[in-house]
Amino acid sequence: AIKAFQQVLYIDSSFSRANEVHLRLGLMFKVQNDFEASLKHFQLALLDSGQCSFTKLEIRFHEAHLYELQGKHKVAQDAYDKLLKEAGVSGQLRADILRQLGWMHHTVDSLGDKRDREEKAVNLLQKSIEADPKSGQSLYLLGRCLASLGRIHDAFLAYRNSVDKCEGNADTWCSIGVLYQQQNQPIDALQAYICAVQFDKTHVAAWTNLGILYESCSQPRDALTCYLNASRSGTPHNQNPNLALRTRFLQQQLAAAPMPSLARPKTLLLTIEEAWNLPVAADMNQRGGVPRNANTPNAGAAFNKQQSQHAPPPPYQQHQDAKRFKSDAPEQPRPQYYLSTQQIQMLHYLQQNQNSITPQQQQQLQHLQHNYRLMQQHQVQLRQQQQQQQQQQQQLQQGNPNYGGSVRGQVNYPAGGGGPAAPVAASGQGYLSPRPHTPQQYANNNANAYTNGTYTPQPQQLVTGGQTSNGTNYYPEQQVHASQSEQPTAPRGSATTLPDPTTVSDQELQELISQKEFTESFAEDLLNRLAKGENVMDELNRGELDQTALPNTQFSSSTMPDTTPRLDSRIVKQEMDLKPANLNESGDLEGLPPDIKLENSTDVEVKPSMLAAEILAACRSRGTLARNMCMLGENHPPPCPPEPPNTRLNKDQLVPPTASVLLENKKLAFSPQLQEFCLKHPIAVVRGLASALKMDLGLFSTKTLVQTNPEHNIEVRTQAFQPADKNLDPNNPDRVTWPCYSHRSHTTIAKYAHYQANSFQESLKEEQDRIAAGGQRTEDSKNKKKQLNKMLKFGTNVDLSDDKKWRLQLQELQKLPAFTRVVSAGNMLSHVGHPILGMNTVQLYMKVPGARTPGHQENNNFCSININIGPGDCEWFAVPDAYWGVIANLCEKNGTNYLHGSWWPDLKELFDENVPVYRFLQKPGDMVWVNSGCVHWVQAVGWCNNIAWNVGPLTARQYQLGLERYEWNKLQRFKSIVPMLHLTWNLARNIKVSDGKLFDLIKMCLVRSLRQVCLSHDFVKMCAIEVKFHGRARNEASHYCGVCELEVFNVLFVREIDRRHVVHCIDCARRISQTLEGFVVLEEYHIEDLMEVYDQFILHAIQSQSIPGQAPTPPPSSTTPTPSALAT
Repeated sequence: AIKAFQQVLYIDSSFSRANEVHLRLGLMFKVQNDFEASLKHFQLALLDSGQCSFTKLEIRFHEAHLYELQGKHKVAQDAYDKLLKEAGVSGQLRADILRQLGWMHHTVDSLGDKRDREEKAVNLLQKSIEADPKSGQSLYLLGRCLASLGRIHDAFLAYRNSVDKCEGNADTWCSIGVLYQQQNQPIDALQAYICAVQFDKTHVAAWTNLGILYESCSQPRDALTCYLNASRSGTPHNQNPNLALRTRFLQQQLAAAPMPSLARPKTLLLTIEEAWNLPVAADMNQRGGVPRNANTPNAGAAFNKQQSQHAPPPPYQQHQDAKRFKSDAPEQPRPQYYLSTQQIQMLHYLQQNQNSITPQQQQQLQHLQHNYRLMQQHQVQLRQQQQQQQQQQQQLQQGNPNYGGSVRGQVNYPAGGGGPAAPVAASGQGYLSPRPHTPQQYANNNANAYTNGTYTPQPQQLVTGGQTSNGTNYYPEQQVHASQSEQPTAPRGSATTLPDPTTVSDQELQELISQKEFTESFAEDLLNRLAKGENVMDELNRGELDQTALPNTQFSSSTMPDTTPRLDSRIVKQEMDLKPANLNESGDLEGLPPDIKLENSTDVEVKPSMLAAEILAACRSRGTLARNMCMLGENHPPPCPPEPPNTRLNKDQLVPPTASVLLENKKLAFSPQLQEFCLKHPIAVVRGLASALKMDLGLFSTKTLVQTNPEHNIEVRTQAFQPADKNLDPNNPDRVTWPCYSHRSHTTIAKYAHYQANSFQESLKEEQDRIAAGGQRTEDSKNKKKQLNKMLKFGTNVDLSDDKKWRLQLQELQKLPAFTRVVSAGNMLSHVGHPILGMNTVQLYMKVPGARTPGHQENNNFCSININIGPGDCEWFAVPDAYWGVIANLCEKNGTNYLHGSWWPDLKELFDENVPVYRFLQKPGDMVWVNSGCVHWVQAVGWCNNIAWNVGPLTARQYQLGLERYEWNKLQRFKSIVPMLHLTWNLARNIKVSDGKLFDLIKMCLVRSLRQVCLSHDFVKMCAIEVKFHGRARNEASHYCGVCELEVFNVLFVREIDRRHVVHCIDCARRISQTLEGFVVLEEYHIEDLMEVYDQFILHAIQSQSIPGQAPTPPPSSTTPTPSALAT
């Protein structure tokens, strides 16, 4: 969906409902935790003056919610407070704002003293409930706050009222279970947790708390079952290591325990299988009361045995439509061949020890296996009966809209039958198919629960599922509360017009999916009729083909972790429930014609063969078509990552040798063959360059830098120490992950130099102590975690562009060959006309061992030069540009963003995806040439400094890759720091092109940008606004839209915002005001000057041999390339 919406905006940037697209993109990016992208789209939707299904206030609410998720609590609080003061805030939106504010006061320490915060949180949530009495979510959160204040009775009443408002809320039942467990009522807690996991089979918190409950009651097998379900319900990349350790510990202890007896041991609680299959909800619906005090004796009765005045409250209101887990029909008797929990455990034990059991046990195993097969067959029959009943019920509902009856999709299962919702047994057998879920944070569990072969329950200390803003302090509750409810969600689409969402069960979703496949069957029917020669076009135009309307289903909400900025994918169920104002209750569009007519495009067509005057004439009086456009060509499809080469690489080809050459003298360094050699390979190492050119690299040493400019400001990245070939999860050193985390700060060269020297001295002392002790390096998990806890500082982006401060250093770089220099006529980036820090200026990097530059491609796919100053080495990893699409997909799969995320690839995953990886060491004095589009990542092996910058060879391939990335960035709403339009016009002014392909690419960009300028001029005239000449100052930076960050060339739409003059592109200006009211329009170049440059840009004859444009990089071979020409 994100890709489709992005392509809509790319293909037609002036789309009339662009605000709706931005709104949905903002919601989807928020669900994916891409908060920066989400905020950008919400701001674009907010600036749009067109009609929208969300009010401006609701969009502002989503912006405030994003600040809250990012941990910017003060900014979020101010935004919420401003919204409350607005006159047009609806009751529903006011309730949502108060709910968010209340929960922030409960969870954020920085908002004041804990006691005051809790009291204010209760007050705000009570106001939220007053504004929206039907909000079960606010009641649930109120219960959480009251429970933290020790007001158990009030908390329980709030939970009960929440259940009355939204019956199917697993979060509420989980918290009720926590309350019971804290009050020492294990049986009642068991009932509540069972309710929670039956409502949501992937509820990690409920499964975990249930496991803790079973452990505290000395039932380790049931505890293991619950922990396994919690592990399988969580997302694989966010599994908590403590839960995994606890699971492994129980598995080991149970495997070493004696063989279980067939006689059932006496236990306080029912087993998980028995509890699952009892009509818990129906039973609790018949019981009332409040939780007992901690000193009240526990009745110890099993489910449905007896009622008590201290039993749990009724979970639902007493009305006909109340949902239950079981229907009111009498429960069917369980067949005799059904296995009990103990028999299943015995079966599992006998199967594991099949080679060493006695003949009597062998006979017992066969009997149990036979009954187990019968039980499975019976369960399959029950499922088929259930599906038939669902189909019959669906038909009745379709025939009678007012069809009532009992709960949809509920069927009795015999006790012990398991059914589709039964939990996974500890033996691995079971029927649950968990969905991804975000796990919780856990405290370390006591691993000494077993002593002398017997099980001893240990008190479990688990946190409530969220961290405070500093990531270390936890809330006072000992159990894990519901993960989804820690952070209340943003409101549904239009809070004043949308009806309350209803819960959709798994079975209802299955029914929806199993209906006649809407789009596929419709398309297949058309194709079949067309194949038979039938004319269906008239019917299409009249709208007479059979149309099957999808049901207007709405999803129930769930909530997010309270402080951790991660969203469960289920939040989309509420936030994506958008209903535009022009939709009626049946989901039909009102006010639209019944058929859709396709009309021929009225766009202005221009060709590179046209003269500038012809382009100007074609655009005259067509200003309404002015918009941002693609520079790749007419009707060019939206850019997309390339498909990887089809060649299947063998083991050796997956680790190809890196192209390298050793320079022995200055003549070889300046030979044209060296440039040809570098351009032939994705990445190349030129060894001995500094010595061959007699360069003084000492000018870039830490000592010289401190002597030259000690107070020069540098950026510092604080990172965790990692092994070079892996990126380990700091919380789980056994798990490899892709996302990298670092903290950004600033310091001076002198201070970092002091840190760099101290780091070396400390490492030297540690090594000497280790050698003296005769110790060896260990690689156990404990040592890994210790290493991951070691933090290091990486001095990055040291700007050396000021030729007054760094004159000697910049002069030394003039010794390099022309194609590698920072400033050169053959370097495209030298024609930009203004500095781009780190690209056409030099940057220095100060490193200690382990300092990392995460994976990336260079900005706009330009080439890169990197020289190691030393004294230590750097290890490089690189992938040819043909495979960047694969890496982009792997980044998305591993929960990070390819363009603006920070990631370190897993080599094993790359090899599994047939991606070759170059790996080599860069020694002091070596120059690494990174070719266009090459993906690379670097880690320092020793203490060293590096200098780097970008270059742009005048080749067709370099220009094409740069322009393609420019358009890809535009599609992704990512800023291109190389202004390709400005660069293109400067290239047309400054160079004579003899390469036909390069000429065609530049000419196409010129003609399309000139067309955009002409149309923009015409549109401004239509708005009766005068275009004022602004011109360009020397070294003036190119302009970007202050809203969408797109490059704005020549025609600048300027608007004053907060006493600042902000440049806008044509699209953003028109969205704000169709008549450009409030805008001043400036011009950088007279249109006559542009026309002259355009007409004078012609293809010149080849006078001397130049390096042709390089073809796409082929898959690497297993042979090492040798620059034979360099040897002569």
